[in-house]
Amino acid sequence: MTGYDQNPEAGQQDREIIDSSAMSPVDRDGNPIPVTIPIEMAPGVKAIYTTRLGGVSEGGFADCNLGGKGGEDPERTLRNRMALSRTVGGALSIVSQVHSAVVADMDEAYERNAPFGCDLSGSGDAPALEADSQIISRPGVALGVFAADCLPVLFADTCSGMIAAAHCGRKGLQRGVIEATVAAMVAKGASPVSIVATLGPCICGDCYEVGGAIADDFDAQFPGTYTLTRFSGPGVDIAAAALQCLGRAGIPRDNIIDSRRRVTAATQYLSEDEELVDLCRRDDEGAPQLAERLAVLRHPLCTFENPLWYSHRRAVQSNKAEEGRLLALVIRER
Repeated sequence: MTGYDQNPEAGQQDREIIDSSAMSPVDRDGNPIPVTIPIEMAPGVKAIYTTRLGGVSEGGFADCNLGGKGGEDPERTLRNRMALSRTVGGALSIVSQVHSAVVADMDEAYERNAPFGCDLSGSGDAPALEADSQIISRPGVALGVFAADCLPVLFADTCSGMIAAAHCGRKGLQRGVIEATVAAMVAKGASPVSIVATLGPCICGDCYEVGGAIADDFDAQFPGTYTLTRFSGPGVDIAAAALQCLGRAGIPRDNIIDSRRRVTAATQYLSEDEELVDLCRRDDEGAPQLAERLAVLRHPLCTFENPLWYSHRRAVQSNKAEEGRLLALVIRER
């Protein structure tokens, strides 16, 4: 596998972090514990990416679907969310994502209406709150972004303690969801120069084929993001566009935390994981063997390439009728 961090000390640190949330294979209710990848953003603040491993989902949703709108048995999704809440050590907060630039102030909107926290996603009994970004200043709440190719961007203000999570698909980026998120944080006392951010798993520019007209339009707004994909058609790099948006919003480039090393180490660590091996054999997405898929993996953060992640594009290419969603979370523990 190319590009993997071979530093033994760093590798040991990564193994310890990955192992820290998996002391037992099941939680107190007997549910498999979601396998997560944590990223330290600031003292007491971390980003967390869920994988497809460690849940109770079945079929095309296997194994740890956190999304509630795909048709999975709601009880299984609920069990996954409850297990995740216990794993991250805080209540979850989820909203209904609609590819907008709307920011929800969860200091005002948060209410515990589900066993795992606050569910305003439209998948439960409470009315949906349509937004693609959340901000909050209180500790103990994990703001969550659903994804299966779109880009999660997670924020933390190291001075005020405010955190934020933004769902950044192509349309959301064009509508200014990142700039709106930073502006909302600043309006509540944050400063762009003290905000750190990290980019989560998303489809990479080599895999995100969109057609010439769309790619040209996107590149006009975000110069240099036009790509020629592995499928030989025009595409776009949404992660590169997000970096431009963060710069325009006043966040220094040195404040962008790179998630790739942790994700790369986790992928390597899980390269012979029995659940992942079995999942690749069953899900019929690309090569059936995990080793085959990892041998050609170029971008561990790419949802299309890496079998750790859910991918809408990969599911469509495999003619799957069902597909799940990961959650990218940010939580301030104190």
